[in-house]
Amino acid sequence: ATPATKGAPKKKDKDDDDDSKDDDDGPKPVGNGGKTSWGLWTQQLATAELQVPVPNATTSKDLVVDIQRKHLKVGVKGEAPVVDGPLHKKVVVEDCFWTLEEDAAGQKEVVVALTKDDKVCWWKCAIEGDPEINTQKVVPENSKLSELDGETRMTVEKMMFDQRQKAMGKPTSDEMGKQDILEKFMKQHPEMDFSKAKFS
Repeated sequence: ATPATKGAPKKKDKDDDDDSKDDDDGPKPVGNGGKTSWGLWTQQLATAELQVPVPNATTSKDLVVDIQRKHLKVGVKGEAPVVDGPLHKKVVVEDCFWTLEEDAAGQKEVVVALTKDDKVCWWKCAIEGDPEINTQKVVPENSKLSELDGETRMTVEKMMFDQRQKAMGKPTSDEMGKQDILEKFMKQHPEMDFSKAKFS
């Protein structure tokens, strides 16, 4: 992405809404993230990474990078921030960091590595107000899934199963479990009236 001209504040909520409509019908999100007005972001289940282009003359001393639990600010000192807004979800601040790097084309960029507070949740966007991706099309890396410990892997696999079930309009694993329990209980107590029983 080419650096935007300085001046007008970067708030394009209406445009972003229009862009997000295209995402629903498009291919799976690149890197499980997407392009934005300020750069590019990618994610895995436990982490998210933001790549924010800055002028090539920039050094790390010129930068202002402020990572908070639910807010991110990235910019060059003395200029309007390139990124300044609430994060989509909370992060573990002490496990987050940033570096100044060059991309393949030689463009300098600030790479912000975020550790998610909820490590079994896909983000729809990095910064609130940016175009949202379709998380149904997110593809986790199988190798990463196999590296997870048993309990975390079960949670992730359950979440993926529930996501697919919801997409098809079918009950989630929790809802299926409640139905099974109810059916067993009904068989054990045929004398009781369950016609008004509701499970959400």
